[in-house]
Amino acid sequence: MKNFGQVAVAATAGICCAVCNPAAGAAQATPATTQAKATSQAATQANLPSLVAYVRGGDVYTSKGTTEKRLTTGGTAARPRWSPNGRQIAYLNRGQLWTMNADGSNQRRLTTRPAAGPSWSPDGKWIAFSSLSCTGGPGVFKIKATGAATPQVMFPSDCKTEALPAEAEAAKSVQKELKSDNAVAWSPDGKQLAFRGGNCESIYDACLSLGDVTTGGEKTVAAYGGGGVQNSGFAVVPSWRSDGAKLAFTAFQEGETADESKPVHLVEYDAITGATRTIGNAMDRELDYVDAGRAVLTSEKAGTAWVTVVGLANGLRTPFKSGSQPSVQPMMR
Repeated sequence: MKNFGQVAVAATAGICCAVCNPAAGAAQATPATTQAKATSQAATQANLPSLVAYVRGGDVYTSKGTTEKRLTTGGTAARPRWSPNGRQIAYLNRGQLWTMNADGSNQRRLTTRPAAGPSWSPDGKWIAFSSLSCTGGPGVFKIKATGAATPQVMFPSDCKTEALPAEAEAAKSVQKELKSDNAVAWSPDGKQLAFRGGNCESIYDACLSLGDVTTGGEKTVAAYGGGGVQNSGFAVVPSWRSDGAKLAFTAFQEGETADESKPVHLVEYDAITGATRTIGNAMDRELDYVDAGRAVLTSEKAGTAWVTVVGLANGLRTPFKSGSQPSVQPMMR
């Protein structure tokens, strides 16, 4: 028969050993348990609350995990963006603005005007997009989500009284290179639009602006070359966090020295303080927020583009699907 007093003493001694000598407790962690913990964390991080739309081979797909659904064919689609209610997707097809239902049905063109990177108004009634403005540079237009109207000028505000540039002329400014990607982003409160270019282009070689929807005023968020700035580069593909407190964008910088140069990377801008920080790894781009702690972005994996889930605080990275240009579906309502 066991002596339970001795068992109790032994158990107490073991607890004391683990508490009084932390190294003893730490010794219990093995490479296998550490790997298991990391795998568990990655699995939890990749447990997404809704679908992600992304592009592979010029077609739009959606997925939430192990399976995926192909929504378009033909290899001419780009920049999918979910509607606020999560029931529709705006996207580019042959450089023009289209919409479709979340399952890929009811695909229809909204305008023949060449467009770049669409973004929905928070109430879902309008879609903003970039196209050639009266200044000869990129401008921001909006069109009713039903498509039953002529596009209206938003920025530059001085172009509101000017005739729309000819559609054939506008086509010349729509380019596929990342450095001139004209994707726009409407803030969650509907009050601001983030877009490449703007009035700041009269000072800098390249810039990213925040435009006030009500007043037409503009604020420079990032600038490269000219105006006393001794660098070159770009800031493109802006994306808001759902609370409007953060704005992420893809950037590139070539400085006067190697230490001042940065390859393609992601920047997060604090809309309240104006502070910025670099997030992710080199060649990360096209971020869209999942929530306050996670985001999906395009990264490089074995020389190909991959949609990756990233922890914004811990940097944990979980490959999701082969593809690029991710957009997170808002929770259906």
